[in-house]
Amino acid sequence: MMFDLDKELQSLKEAGLLRTMPGVEARNVTHIRIDGRELLLMASNDYLGLSQHPQLISCGARAAEQWGAGSGSARLISGSSALFDTLEKRLADFKQTQAALVFSTGYMANIGLLSALAEKDDIIFSDELNHASIIDGCRLSRAKVSVYPHLDTGTLEAQLRQSGRYRRRIIVTDALFSMDGDIAPLPRLLELARSHDAVLIVDDAHGTGVLGPKGRGTVAHFGLEDCDRLVLMGTLGKALGCFGAFVAGSRVLIDYLVNRARSFIFTTAMPPSNVAVALAALDLIEQEPTLRERLQENTDFMHRELGSLGFDLGNSQTQIIPIMAGEASTSVAMAADLMEQGIFLQAIRPPTVPKDAARLRLTVTALHTRQQLEQVVTALEKTGRTFKLIN
Repeated sequence: MMFDLDKELQSLKEAGLLRTMPGVEARNVTHIRIDGRELLLMASNDYLGLSQHPQLISCGARAAEQWGAGSGSARLISGSSALFDTLEKRLADFKQTQAALVFSTGYMANIGLLSALAEKDDIIFSDELNHASIIDGCRLSRAKVSVYPHLDTGTLEAQLRQSGRYRRRIIVTDALFSMDGDIAPLPRLLELARSHDAVLIVDDAHGTGVLGPKGRGTVAHFGLEDCDRLVLMGTLGKALGCFGAFVAGSRVLIDYLVNRARSFIFTTAMPPSNVAVALAALDLIEQEPTLRERLQENTDFMHRELGSLGFDLGNSQTQIIPIMAGEASTSVAMAADLMEQGIFLQAIRPPTVPKDAARLRLTVTALHTRQQLEQVVTALEKTGRTFKLIN
């Protein structure tokens, strides 16, 4: 085969790193059907269960009837329906910034933002556990990239002190880390940005809709205010239950991205139906705080129960709960064992996580019942003992 791709795939298989996509036959917030089996789903980012909400589904259907199935072109050509303006104003208000710009995906938002703001005479400071989209955005920018140890603001400060020769300094971090469930020290990072003439970019994909007053995210969770040194990214495809992403910040930043962010300029706009669904999701998040309350109750329960059994949950503080397994082969075998017990959990392996840090990534939602969570705890206890992760 060309380029020996078959040999590379075989090497991945032998190392326990070969990825395959599950053939999903049906799914709702709490269950998934694979090969005719109904499994309890504990691996979704649909944290509030909004993807199945009838209000979102009906809003999307009405918008599709009015606007059609697709946008037809990039927004700068003819694909920017009036719905986009409404959504961007709502997102700016939601994030308490001057303006916002919608992108097709979080990946595209990050690579477009970073490659537009930074060039070869600039430097980006990036947390070592940042998402792949941030890493690739840094690479595309051609800026100097200085990686600091996870959450280590002391090392970051030392790196900033040595960065005087660069034109622009950018600190970029996940807010709620997608594989670890811990939260970046945003107040300290913003303080460092201010004292070293830097900009702080915050990827709040997993905190948007979940953390902070009215679900406004991690920045609101810490009580930080909009300023010209703070740029926010968020997604619509996790707690908001639909698809897409956005950047929120100053008006001048958004105008600049419209002209410079290649992943915005050179792509067909998302379907109008999805824009309408995102608007409906924002309404629900602000109107139904009980969803976030139930999510927090379920999160607290799982942390308490799994912690008491002796599982290593890393430094998770949120609905993303890593169950540390170490070896990739162990995590894969554990996932298979749990599937036999009717639980669907994915093994997360390198390169998504560091070597010897393979894990099961468990996520809870607002719609999981206590009985379902107890079923998961019982299954994990059995699997954990089988693979000697707990006594």
